[in-house]
Amino acid sequence: MDGYLKQLIEFLTVTSARAFDYISEPWFVYQVVIALALFALARFLGKRLEPKLESRARAIKGHPGLLRLVAATLRRADWIIFIVLLFIAIAVLRSVTWPSRSWLLGILLWLAGTWVVVAILSRIIRNRLVARSVAWLVWIYAALVILGIDERVALLLDNLALALNNVRISALTVLKAAFLLTLSVWIATTIGNFVDERVQRSSELTPSIRVLIGKFAKFGLVLLAGVIALTSVGVDLTAFTVFSGAVGVGLGFGLQKVVSNFVSGVIILLDKSIKPGDTISLGDTFGWIRELRARFVSVVTRDGREYLIPNEDLITQQVINWSFSDELVRLDVPFGVSYDSNPHKVTELAINAAVSVSRVDADRRPVCWITAFGDSSLDFVLRFWIRDPQQGLTNVRGKVLLALWDAFKENGIDIPYPHREIIMKGSVTRAGDGLPKD
Repeated sequence: MDGYLKQLIEFLTVTSARAFDYISEPWFVYQVVIALALFALARFLGKRLEPKLESRARAIKGHPGLLRLVAATLRRADWIIFIVLLFIAIAVLRSVTWPSRSWLLGILLWLAGTWVVVAILSRIIRNRLVARSVAWLVWIYAALVILGIDERVALLLDNLALALNNVRISALTVLKAAFLLTLSVWIATTIGNFVDERVQRSSELTPSIRVLIGKFAKFGLVLLAGVIALTSVGVDLTAFTVFSGAVGVGLGFGLQKVVSNFVSGVIILLDKSIKPGDTISLGDTFGWIRELRARFVSVVTRDGREYLIPNEDLITQQVINWSFSDELVRLDVPFGVSYDSNPHKVTELAINAAVSVSRVDADRRPVCWITAFGDSSLDFVLRFWIRDPQQGLTNVRGKVLLALWDAFKENGIDIPYPHREIIMKGSVTRAGDGLPKD
C-alpha cells in the first residue's frame, strides 16, 4: 500500500509538471478562448433553435418512449451544436497547424460527446434521480478512460480495502457491485414489466392467476439479478449468512405486518377470493378492485376515492364480494302506501315500474310483497336484480323510487306520511270560584 502511494505521488507530480508546462504554452490559452467562444455561440444558437424544434416534436403521438428521447435531445441542443462546432474547429486547426495544438479541444470534444450520449440514453430510466446518478457515473468512468488514468484510479480504489475475517471488501468492489446491482435490477424490472404486460393480455388465464404470475416473475427476476450481480464481482454469498439471520429476526419483530400483508396477498391470489374488477364492500367502503399489489389492494369507490386496503384486512375481516361467483345482485326497496289503496294494484304497478328501469335485469322478473300493516301505511318491499353492481347501487335504487312515484301519481295512489292527533279530555277549574278556566 505504501509503495503504491509513493508511485501514485510520483505519477501525479510528473503529470502535474507536464500539465503546467502545457498550460504555460500560448496554444493552450488559444484553445481555451476558442472553446469558450464556441460554447457561447452554441448556447445562443441552441436557445433560438430549441423552441422551433420542440413545437414539431409535440406532433409525435402514441409513442411516449420516442417522445421522451426526442425531448431529452432537444434540451441538449446547445451541447450538440457545441460538439459540431468543436469538430469543425479541430478539423480547421489540424489542417493548418500541428495536432498537438488542438489536443485540449479534442479532449473537450470526447467529453462533451460522451456526456450528450449518456444523458440522452439515461432518459430511458423513468426515475429522475436514478437516471441522473447513472448518467454521472457512466460519464465519470468514460472521462477517466478518455484521460487515460482509469487503470491507476482502479488500482487505487482496489488498495482501499477492508478485511473482515476471510472477506476482503475494497472500494472498487463496492462500486462495481453497486453499478452492476443497479443495472441488473433495472434490466430485471424492465423484463418483469414486459412479462407482466404480456401475461395480463392473456385471455386464457383468470385475472388472479395473471396477477400471481406477474408478481412472481418480477420478484424472481429481481432476486436472480441481485445474485448474478454480487457473484459477478466475486462476492461470496455465504458471507451474508449472519446478515440474513439478522434480517430474519427483524422480519419477525419489526416487519411482521409487511410480511403478513405479503403472505395474505399471495393467499388471496391463490384462493381467487377477489380479483381485479370485482365489486366488494369492506366496512363502510364500497367499490371495485382496480389493482392487486404485494402489500395492499386498490379499491376505487363511486365518488372517485381510491382506498389502499392492506391484504391482511381482506383475510381477517368480513368482505362482501358482490361479483364473486355471479354478477347478479338483488336489491330491496321498501315503501308504503295508504290504507285506501288496492294492494294487488300496488304490487302490479311496482313490478312494472321496476322493469321500466334499464339497469334492472329483465330476465329475472322483479317481485313485490306486502310485509306488514304499519301504523299509517301498508308496507311493501320491492325486490329486483342487476348485473352491474360496479356502476353503483344508490343510483339504481333512486331510479326505481322515481319510477314508483310516477306510477303512483298517475294511478291516484297516495304515499302517506306519519301524523299525530292530540285529544284534550276534561276541563280545568280556577282556584276559588269553581269557574272553568278560559
